[in-house]
Amino acid sequence: MTTPAAPVAPAAESAPAESWRGVAAEDTEQLDHAAGLKVQARSRALLRSLLRPRMARVWFALALVVLENLSRLSGPLIIAVAIDTGIPAAVKGDPTVLAWCVAGYAFSGIASAVLFAGFTRTSGRIGQDVVLDLRQRIFRHAQGLSLSFHESYTSGRVISRQTSDIDALAELLESGVDDLLASVLSIVGITALLLWLDLPLAAVMLVMAVPLVFVARWFLRRSNQTYRATSGRVAKVIMQFVETMNGMRAVQAFRREPRNESILDALNSGYREANRDALKVVAQFTMGVRMIGNISLAVVLAVGAYRVAGGTLELGVLTAFTLYLRRFYEPLDDIAMFANSYSSATAALEKISGLLEEEPDVREPEHPTALPRQSRGGRSVEFVRTEFRYRADTPVVLPTFDLTVPAGQTVALVGPTGAGKSTIAKLVARFYDPTTGAVLLDGIDLSALSDVDLRRAVVMVTQENFLFSGSVAENIALGKPSATRAEIEAATRAVGGHDFVCALPEGYDTDVRKRGGRLSAGQRQVIAFARAFLADPAVLVLDEATSSLDVPTEQIVQRALESVLADRTALIIAHRLSTVLIADRVLVVDDGRIVEDGAPADLIEDSGRFAALHAAWRDSLV
Repeated sequence: MTTPAAPVAPAAESAPAESWRGVAAEDTEQLDHAAGLKVQARSRALLRSLLRPRMARVWFALALVVLENLSRLSGPLIIAVAIDTGIPAAVKGDPTVLAWCVAGYAFSGIASAVLFAGFTRTSGRIGQDVVLDLRQRIFRHAQGLSLSFHESYTSGRVISRQTSDIDALAELLESGVDDLLASVLSIVGITALLLWLDLPLAAVMLVMAVPLVFVARWFLRRSNQTYRATSGRVAKVIMQFVETMNGMRAVQAFRREPRNESILDALNSGYREANRDALKVVAQFTMGVRMIGNISLAVVLAVGAYRVAGGTLELGVLTAFTLYLRRFYEPLDDIAMFANSYSSATAALEKISGLLEEEPDVREPEHPTALPRQSRGGRSVEFVRTEFRYRADTPVVLPTFDLTVPAGQTVALVGPTGAGKSTIAKLVARFYDPTTGAVLLDGIDLSALSDVDLRRAVVMVTQENFLFSGSVAENIALGKPSATRAEIEAATRAVGGHDFVCALPEGYDTDVRKRGGRLSAGQRQVIAFARAFLADPAVLVLDEATSSLDVPTEQIVQRALESVLADRTALIIAHRLSTVLIADRVLVVDDGRIVEDGAPADLIEDSGRFAALHAAWRDSLV
């Protein structure tokens, strides 16, 4: 029985609007300062969680890079000793010091190479483990999110998270961090050595390096901005590409190729301009660093040569100082490249952390209520003061109503497109939770059931009839992964599909290919029926599940439906009245309200909406 609620403004049945978290994940450059800090904190927390299980290897890698830098930095110092002490001693007939300098320089070079190889291997393994962990997290998390998320957060954006954003982070972890650690340690070590070698020359160098601070601050600020823009634009390119490939039939049927090319050209141009801006920033920074470095080296050489000529500075010290000074500026290029990778990875990590922060709207209870076992006969479904809207700021789709479907009853829902029929079906399958009220299965709120119990009890067959790459048997077995071949074939016979499956090149072992492209739409629907029959649910929901059947196949399925629907509760959404007439009860839905409720024969005798639909259908058969 149904109880219509007070009138509510009708709303079209549509997918939910995009959540604020999705916007934050995609457009962080547009956030205010407080929100930006929150996003950065979220990203850092994600990175810490990725590195925490690997901290022992991180510290080991750090020790290796410190030792490698010490070995590498000892070279010019050994050269200074050789020039100022070893060579004069060798001239006098004592080559011992020079020999030790040569051996020490060779040893430092070998040790540096071995240590760097060990560091590269260790850091590379850390990077790959982090990337693998992150890929698995994204995939696992995305699978666990509610249907509302996937209807608003496009697949292209999820692919962008798994591809370009992961690649940006991988690049940083595999090479960027190596370069940064080596560069920072090199700069710190060289600065200490320069101060130790000659304080006046070091003071000259530090004064000349002051502009570097301002150049670096400018670069970090600009690179963060440009790479956020780059990351956002590449995501849009991927989204457009995925959308075009998924809709290729419509693209070719309606000659949309020029329009799609125009859209992609515009997006590619935006991506190119963003990359051009990023490269321009790098070029300006590199030019500034090298200009400052060369000027510093020229000034130090001039001052040092003057002091060597005056006898206040040894030639070996000046040689070592200039060698170290050149090495001081060389890592700044690596730091610039790291800053590029860091900015790109930061933008990517912000978007990934935004995706991982998304929470399912439909959550499994922490302490689920067990659904009592039942042999046959279906289960009752009850809507109690149920109202639904996709979001608090969107119109009501289903005004408050009550509805009881007794166990074992087959109920058909009919009405115009957008009336709310599919929304009712999605509530029964708990793809959404009602905004207010509850949906009960044998008196138990669906939100109190575990996913295992719910998916075992309720199965929904839609008009998409999605098939995965693999054999026909594997796709049917989705309904019951432990099913034997005999059970799979029995389920297919029950829905009238055994003959056409046997006629396929390899029968039940035939590969259906991507999305079932090897089969016709009608054949895919028969496979979906077999899958549902094999699952043997207590409640079966058919949402336009016969829409793609031709007349002969429809007749087969109509006969099969009698066995499929026997001893179970069923909700059928269909525009074909041939399917509706097998129901025990018909609900006519309009603007989210149930306006007629009764047996098909009784409603046909009345002069209501269902009678008009039946008359129009009957006339169409003449």
